[in-house]
Amino acid sequence: MSNKEPVKMRSEAEKKQLLQRLKRVEGQVRGIQKMIDEDRYCVDILVQVSAINAALKKVGYKLLEDHTRGCVTNAIQLGDGEESIDELMKVIQQFSKS
Repeated sequence: MSNKEPVKMRSEAEKKQLLQRLKRVEGQVRGIQKMIDEDRYCVDILVQVSAINAALKKVGYKLLEDHTRGCVTNAIQLGDGEESIDELMKVIQQFSKS
């Protein structure tokens, strides 16, 4: 985990949107737990798992976009872009594995 400070803090609206998406995912996970407890059909559970993966990817892509437009852009403008781009590429590679 990085100790770096973000260049541009998220607005309250952006935070609210991200948190709402994550709470929705949290509810979906609880739903899957209930489905498993109730011995529901595997395919129905897998469809829900797929929906959760898609929702988390959306959150991740939004965070990647924010980071690129904020932190990376700022680092490039300050002449420190190489390290920031390397870090971005590593996180994109890690993110794309999931």
